Amino acid sequence: MRENIHPAYRTVVFHDTSVDEYFHVGSTIKTDRTIELEGKTFPYVTLDISSASHPYYTGKQKEFSKEGSTARFQQRFGSFLGKK
Repeated sequence: MRENIHPAYRTVVFHDTSVDEYFHVGSTIKTDRTIELEGKTFPYVTLDISSASHPYYTGKQKEFSKEGSTARFQQRFGSFLGKK
């Protein structure tokens, strides 16, 4: 196996700024920023959205009716189409 061709794999702290949540994850991402947590210094990356704040994962996603898009269209605009 060739040496010095793989990026450095290390523990990185990802910070979801929208909910102030920190994640410790193994990653090869390159960053110049660092943060000190739990008495150790880690590379640091900020995120706008993660599984802690995304509506799909938090259960705050809007659910549309299960009827389908045609039924929703008829429900909204059906009264306009029937009048002539």
